[in-house]
Amino acid sequence: MPFQKYGARRRSLSALAILGAGLMAVGGIAPAAAAQDISSQQWYLKDMQAEDMWKVSKGKGVTVAVIDTGVKASLPELQGQVLSGIDASNSPTDVNKDENGHGTNMAALIAGTGSGGGIQGLAPESKILPIKAMVDGRTDAADPLISRAIRYAVDHGARVLNISLGTGGTSSMYFTKARAAVKYAINKGALIFAATGNSGDKENYPEYPSSLSGVVGVGAINRTGKVAGFSTSGDQVGLVAIGDEIPIRCGSNVCTSHGTSQATAITSASAALIWSKHPKWTNNQVLRVMMQTAAKPTTGDIPSSYLGYGSVRPRKVLLDGEGDPGPANTNPLLAREGATKPEPSGSASKPAGDPSQSPASDEQAAEKPAAEAKTSDDGGNTTLWVALGAGVVVVGAAVAFTVVRRRGGTMARP
Repeated sequence: MPFQKYGARRRSLSALAILGAGLMAVGGIAPAAAAQDISSQQWYLKDMQAEDMWKVSKGKGVTVAVIDTGVKASLPELQGQVLSGIDASNSPTDVNKDENGHGTNMAALIAGTGSGGGIQGLAPESKILPIKAMVDGRTDAADPLISRAIRYAVDHGARVLNISLGTGGTSSMYFTKARAAVKYAINKGALIFAATGNSGDKENYPEYPSSLSGVVGVGAINRTGKVAGFSTSGDQVGLVAIGDEIPIRCGSNVCTSHGTSQATAITSASAALIWSKHPKWTNNQVLRVMMQTAAKPTTGDIPSSYLGYGSVRPRKVLLDGEGDPGPANTNPLLAREGATKPEPSGSASKPAGDPSQSPASDEQAAEKPAAEAKTSDDGGNTTLWVALGAGVVVVGAAVAFTVVRRRGGTMARP
């Protein structure tokens, strides 16, 4: 069961994929100039009131493991931000070599400093522990690979695990090692956020590891606060975050992207901000306040199959002092705290109806307070996917091209 990249949102049922739906290069194709002003295009930071939050917390003291395609630590915005990591596959390569670019972008969205006009991360004083989960787009069997990556992350100090990869169209029975690793990580005090996938408007297969018990599945919303059509839905959705129109590096250009991968990175960074401010809180307490302060669906039961417990709003914790951390040893997600919807009897699956057409109960936009009305959506995973996208359009140059996915076992991006 190799991992596969998400490119054109084509699904290989046995592969790990990258969670990304589409990329659009903005600012033309000038190699250097195009990549020099990324942070100014990160509109969502203003909407999230990042500047005000950074006066309270920048994520210092929190290590975020990025289980992905590797991380290019030499980029200006990542210099000094990346710890020594590993390639978790059986044929390891340099974890700091990222030919795909997906892991590097996820790391930058979390902890980038914005230096040199690069990506400004939401938690710029957190540190990245890079764990490569593929080799040139190929991976080992998904279950042992995910398990090794998770265990390594926790054993090397990561409190937050960001997994913008996944495998779909299969069953949890094939993930016995990963299930045990998730339990190990939670018992060690870590939080695991994994993208739910980008097939919401297609097959809507549940993805793994986001569908494993204990993992917080992250979906995507668009700039208007509504669930993104591509965001995979189901009982596995715990939280959502902006995942649309996210500026990233695209070679020497700047691209706008969408996918559940990016939404997951923003959620992981949000957790890092909160945990840095409240270092004595347990993983359960950090997650609890994230769930409590999330912008809830305007109608319908909670958790929503499309929005989970709502859209992450770290500013409500950091600036407004909201959220009750509650009991240290009770997992609020597993305990279904705040739920109004009956507990599902089966496994995560596609909810009835089409989110773009069904009533406003389950797929409705999350309620958004003033100054935070714009959160964007991102795609989902495919089978240990990576979160960037299938197509790239270079704007201003009349050049369009598609990112071709490797055959066999490549990762797809959101």
